[in-house]
Formats: sequence, structure tokens, C-alpha cells
Amino acid sequence: MHITIRMDDITPDMDFDKFERFKAILDKNGIRPLIGIVPDNKDSKLGIQTPREDFWEYVRNLQQNGWVIAMHGFNHVYKTDDPGVFPIGNKSEFAGLSYEKQDEMIREGKRLLKQRGIATDIFMAPSHSYDKNTLKALKKNGFYRITDGFGVRPYELDGMVFYPISISRSRSIASKKEGIVSFVYHINTMTDSDFKAFEKLFDKADVVSYEEFLHYGSEVRGIRDEAYEYIVAKSKYLAVKLKSNLSKR
Repeated sequence: MHITIRMDDITPDMDFDKFERFKAILDKNGIRPLIGIVPDNKDSKLGIQTPREDFWEYVRNLQQNGWVIAMHGFNHVYKTDDPGVFPIGNKSEFAGLSYEKQDEMIREGKRLLKQRGIATDIFMAPSHSYDKNTLKALKKNGFYRITDGFGVRPYELDGMVFYPISISRSRSIASKKEGIVSFVYHINTMTDSDFKAFEKLFDKADVVSYEEFLHYGSEVRGIRDEAYEYIVAKSKYLAVKLKSNLSKR
């Protein structure tokens, strides 16, 4: 199983010390990841350091050097508790809002990125939450790829190509099957032990640059596959929630 790296919550005011630490490990292993950039961050939880003045130039240089960029929502501010069609969470910036509102947010996000010299047709939903209106608005605004879903290869559904995330990291690492998935990282909240585990990943897994994911053969899915994925995602959410509740007792 091939493993790719996805980095969420990339903003001018993120924890750049941790970002550079993470990047150093990637560079050492010759890996270029997918990074999700928030076009206009309004989420105070993501603001860790003073905004970096050369942020957009820095990101453009990363893209020129093979890093893949996705638009990570718009403001990264959660507006509903609708889990959407991929229910591994319980909050959303998009799911549950009208098509018109989502279209406005996505259009403005793309405009801001374009204004700063960033072009992409890949979308990364905050908390993995999106609905049918999100997909419709994305396609209208020139986004045809989304980094979410479960599976072992890209798949086509609703006129979009989905690039799956891993259900279980340990199972993905141990799998001998042919396939490819993403491991998701939120560097702002990573601890020393998380960084050590990330370094060890390259000794035990077949980690490849995200660009390989974009050229991997895709499969076509139908309504039955979509329903099954919904059930798996919901089950994972409930299992994680139960484990969290038990640990608090």
C-alpha cells in the first residue's frame, strides 16, 4: 500500500516552527505532500504565531517545487453541526448551508487564492464535511477533485474524483494490497511523540509524494458504494466518540 501525506490547516499564522520541523522530515525523505490552505482564515484556533509576511510567496515556491495545494474551505469557521455525506465528524463549514451560500464561499475562496498566485482544482473540506450542494458549487467553480472518502484508490462519483484518506493507519501500513491512501496530519497540534512517530513512518511504510496519487488509476462508483461509504464513515465516528467517552470516565 502506498501512503501519501496530507497536511491540513495551512495559514499565514500557523505554528511555523512545527511546520518547518515537519517539512524537514519530508525533505529528508524526498516526499512532497498535499497541503490544505485556508484562503481567509477566521478560525482563532489556527492562529498560533504572528502572520508570516512572505507566506504567499513561500507557498508559491512550495507549489513550484512539487508540493500539491488544495483549497481548505474558506474561513475555516464551522457554521453547522451537519456531518454531510461523509460523516466522520459532527461539524461543518459547508454542509447544511444553501447552495447559493456555498457557491459564494467557494467562489470567493478561489478568487483570493488566484489573487495571490495560487491555482488549484482540489478541495479539502474542514472536518471532512461536505454535502451534495458543496459538490455542485465546487464543480461550478472549477474544482473537480476532493481529498476525502474511503478506499484504496481514487474514485469517481458525482462528477468529481475523490482521493481517499486512510481508515486505519496501522492497517494501511501492514497491507500488502496494491493501492494508495493519505494519512492526515494537523501540525499545529502535533507533539514530540507525534513527530517521532512520523519519522518512523518512513522506515515501515511505502511513502510516496502526493503527485503520484493524482496520476493513479481511478474507479467509478455508484449509489450502492456511496451508501456503504456513508455507513463506514458513520461507524468510525461513533467508535471514536465511544472511545473518547470511555476514556473520560
